[in-house]
Formats: sequence, C-alpha cells, structure tokens
Amino acid sequence: MTIPDFQTIMLPLLKYASDKKEHHIREAIEYLAKYFSLTDEEKKELLPSGQQTIFDNRTGWAKTYLKKAGLLDSPRRGYFQISESGFNVIQEDIEKIDKDFLSKYPEYISFRQRKHKVKEAQDIDTIDLKGLTPEEDNVS
Repeated sequence: MTIPDFQTIMLPLLKYASDKKEHHIREAIEYLAKYFSLTDEEKKELLPSGQQTIFDNRTGWAKTYLKKAGLLDSPRRGYFQISESGFNVIQEDIEKIDKDFLSKYPEYISFRQRKHKVKEAQDIDTIDLKGLTPEEDNVS
C-alpha cells in the first residue's frame, strides 16, 4: 500500500476518536499506520525537508482539518478528542470524509477562506490543486 493522503486519513482518525476519550497524536499515528498496513519503510519515509515523516505530516493535517471543521477538539497540547459534531458524523455511517464533506461546516469554510487569503497574498495557490500538504509542497 502507498501512504494515504491526508483526506483518506480523516475518517479513520475520526473513528479512532469515537470512544470520546482524549488521545495523543502519537498513539493515533501508530494506530493508523497499522490500520493502513504501512510497512516500516513507508512509516519512515521523510518529507523533502527531512524534518518529519510523510505519514506523521499527513495525519497531523487530517487532524487539523477535522479540528477546523469542529469535528475534533484539542483539550490540551498534543491531544485531541471527538466533538459532539464529530460523534454525530460517525453515527451517520458515512463512507469518507474529504474537503468537500467538510465544506458543510461553517467553521471549516471560514478556515478555508482565511487560508485562501494568505495564499493569495503569498501567490502560492497550488497546494490544494496537487493534493499535497503545505510541507510536501515546499520542495525547492
């Protein structure tokens, strides 16, 4: 299997948090690596910057997007838990969560609008077109 993109990680991450307990991001990354049957090589594959693994980065972005939509909360640094809205999504028994799905949440729309304005100011509006996380797109 190849390393899943951050949108593919969103639903399994939300399901992982559906027990309503606080979870550390490191534990979630370990769980998701097993869930996606990643090899040791895939788990160790680094971003072009060499500063972080691709899978850790993508899991972090999946968490960020879910948080920005209000589906996850961050009770303290490095930890997250499902919100009531997130739990309701799990109850719907949906098949996938992606940016289109998140667009029905006003918090997410607001986040995207702010992010788009920053990109316009920096003239780097290519990240979403490629489906990359910001760190993956910073290849010189």
